[in-house]
Amino acid sequence: MNYYAVQVMGAREEVFIDWVNRHQEKLSENTRFFFPRRRLTIRRQGRQLQELYPVFPGYVFAESSESGAYLYDQVRLAPNFCRFLPSNTNIQPLCQKDLAILIHFIGKNDIAESSKVYFDENDRIVVVSGPLAGMEGNIIKVDRRKKRAKIKLDFANEAFHLDLAFDVMERSSVETPQNEPLPS
Repeated sequence: MNYYAVQVMGAREEVFIDWVNRHQEKLSENTRFFFPRRRLTIRRQGRQLQELYPVFPGYVFAESSESGAYLYDQVRLAPNFCRFLPSNTNIQPLCQKDLAILIHFIGKNDIAESSKVYFDENDRIVVVSGPLAGMEGNIIKVDRRKKRAKIKLDFANEAFHLDLAFDVMERSSVETPQNEPLPS
C-alpha cells in the first residue's frame, strides 16, 4: 500500500472525504481516505470540553494500491480539492521520513489521545506512552496548566508546530521498563 497526501481547503477535510466516498464508486475497495486527529481539552466559559482537531490541518491522506495519477483523476473534481503533494503533475507517495510521521500519528486508530508523562527531578518531561513517545527531542514548549506540549515537526519539506495533550502521572506510580521503581 502507498500513502498519498492531498491538500484540501482548510477545515474541509471531512467534507472532502464524504464527497469522495459518495461519488467515486470507481475507486477500489482497498482505497481509504482519512485524516489523523488529536484530542485536546479546551476550557470554555469555565467548562472543560474534549475536542478533536486535525494533526495536519488542510491535508487528507489516501491509503491505496492505485497509482497517484488514477487517484488524481478520481478526486480532482471534488469540492475543496487543492492538489496532491508534491504537485498534481508529479504525484508521489509519501517517502520514509514523512510516512514514519504519519504512521506514528495514526497508530491504532486515526485519533491521537493524551500521552502519559511525568516530570523528572530536573523538571524535564519524560514520556511514558502515547503520541509524544519518541518525539521528546521535538518538544519545544511545555504548558503544565493546559497540559499540552508543543512539538516541531518537519513534514513534506515544511516545518510546523503542533500542540499535543498529556496527562501527568505521579512519579511514585511510574515504573521503569525493567519494573523497578524510579529513584526518589
